[in-house]
Amino acid sequence: MNQVTTIDLGSNSFRVLIYDCLNNKIINEYNEVVGMADGLHKTNIISKEAQDRVINAINISSTKLKYDPSKAICVTTAAMRLANNNHEVLKTFENKTGAKFKIIDGKEEARLTLLAVKYALKRERIKSSNFILLDIGGGSTEIIINKGENFDSHSFNFGIVTLTQKYNNYNDVIKELEAHKLDIKKFLLELNIDLNDYTFVATAGTPTTIAAIKLGQDFFHYDKNLVNGTILEIKDLEDSLHVFKNSSNEVISKLVGSGRVEFIEVGIYIYKAIFEVLEKTESIVLDDGLREGVAINHCLFKY
Repeated sequence: MNQVTTIDLGSNSFRVLIYDCLNNKIINEYNEVVGMADGLHKTNIISKEAQDRVINAINISSTKLKYDPSKAICVTTAAMRLANNNHEVLKTFENKTGAKFKIIDGKEEARLTLLAVKYALKRERIKSSNFILLDIGGGSTEIIINKGENFDSHSFNFGIVTLTQKYNNYNDVIKELEAHKLDIKKFLLELNIDLNDYTFVATAGTPTTIAAIKLGQDFFHYDKNLVNGTILEIKDLEDSLHVFKNSSNEVISKLVGSGRVEFIEVGIYIYKAIFEVLEKTESIVLDDGLREGVAINHCLFKY
């Protein structure tokens, strides 16, 4: 059968994809917030509670989507890279669910995410061989510079979960982001490129959530087919911040999902910081990311 199941276990999200290699189409999918990086910045370990949430997500998703976790291609990223107990945790996952996770480094994460985005741009009929891709994760933020068939990338050690749990107020978050902006500028300067020649593309939960809100959607009425290709301006980020700062947790939960309420504003501050570093006025949003890239990569080399 020409299909593959992939699992992307991120620092905050757990995402499953069943993909048709023959027709390059999604057959089914499952998403859940598992908060794997919860408390990681203090303890340097994946907690027992977080492990239980992941195991539960694997069991629920495999029942709902009718897949065998032992046959899925499973990858995990920043939180697991940082955790001192990563090997023990992955062994627990395998013993209790059959899922065998591979820890991938920032470079491989960038390559696979970029692969998915290239396919998505083609699907959405967006012509852009030169673009800067932003992928905001729970434990890290990836920036990928694509030029034709070549790319450069850097995984920066900050994300929505780690920054949220590190500080008690947004002023401190913004202050740290100012320092990270300098690191990002240094990375870009070393590449010696003209940023005006590059389109700004963004993927992952924060950009797609803001795009959905702009389109009048909420977490329970999310249509990624409409979100894909949405253009966001920095004003859209500021408008979203205004909504979140003046809404109850109940309203925010309806907009972004219960597991993302405490992280969404930090995600927007990160997105806004990258807008400012790149001096861009707009960003193209795509829902496609790592799990799609893992699937496409498997299809290309296994079938």
